[in-house]
Amino acid sequence: MCQLLGMNCNTPTDIGFSFAGFSKRGGLTDHHTDGFGIGFFEGHGMRLFLDDKPSAQSPIAELVRNYHIKSKNVIAHIRKASQGCNALENTHPFQRELWGCYWLFAHNGQLKSSFNPDFDGKARRPVGYTDSERAFCYILNEIRARFPNKPCKNSLFDALAELCAEIRAHGMFNFILSNGEVMYAHASTLLYYITREYPFGQAHLIDEDLAIDFSKVTTPEDRVSVIATLPLTDNENWQQLACDELVMFEHGRLVRRSRPENPVYLSREEGLEIARKAGVSV
Repeated sequence: MCQLLGMNCNTPTDIGFSFAGFSKRGGLTDHHTDGFGIGFFEGHGMRLFLDDKPSAQSPIAELVRNYHIKSKNVIAHIRKASQGCNALENTHPFQRELWGCYWLFAHNGQLKSSFNPDFDGKARRPVGYTDSERAFCYILNEIRARFPNKPCKNSLFDALAELCAEIRAHGMFNFILSNGEVMYAHASTLLYYITREYPFGQAHLIDEDLAIDFSKVTTPEDRVSVIATLPLTDNENWQQLACDELVMFEHGRLVRRSRPENPVYLSREEGLEIARKAGVSV
């Protein structure tokens, strides 16, 4: 099962600590070896790094770990291929333009062949061969059809919630999506988040023997939310999203959620078993 990582902040922040542990899951502490990618929003621009090699051994991942890029919104993905071969065109995150700004999307799961949108005449079409990119293009095309001009965040959230319900009927649909202003996350099975704010404490990575005292590298005004398929640290209180829950983060804070009336939360073992039955490599 692929691994997702997202970061949403109220001030440009270095994702180096989280990425140090996350990248180890690409071939060292886990067996996701079919490439990785990470995108950083900076103003109206974006830095996007993709590699079809495992992130634990990738020179590009090493560059990212040493670059110390600061951003308010970051999305990263480690791939275990289930649809589409190991190639750059199939590597997440995927990037498209809508309403004059970049959008970034990464997906974990698998959609059945019943999800087969018609892209003839559409502005956004898949380049590669993944269900993930098809879903991303479909979402942006549908949103653009509903809103010729950029809508308010709440209207966009409502539309996205409807599209999530439609698409997840075809399979497992965990994803992170951002336009550089806000970040959306949707869980079908496993997805966690943590919000770090004053008073900051220490954190220790699960995948590497590395710790940091955030109180020494932050200000009282800083606020950072990190989203991941599985928790990255072993001494912090990560919150789990319910199955079929959609959330929106802005300025490092969870500001809106759409959650089933009777929420269901899966254990790690239950989530992985669902992935196996769906044919997703774990």
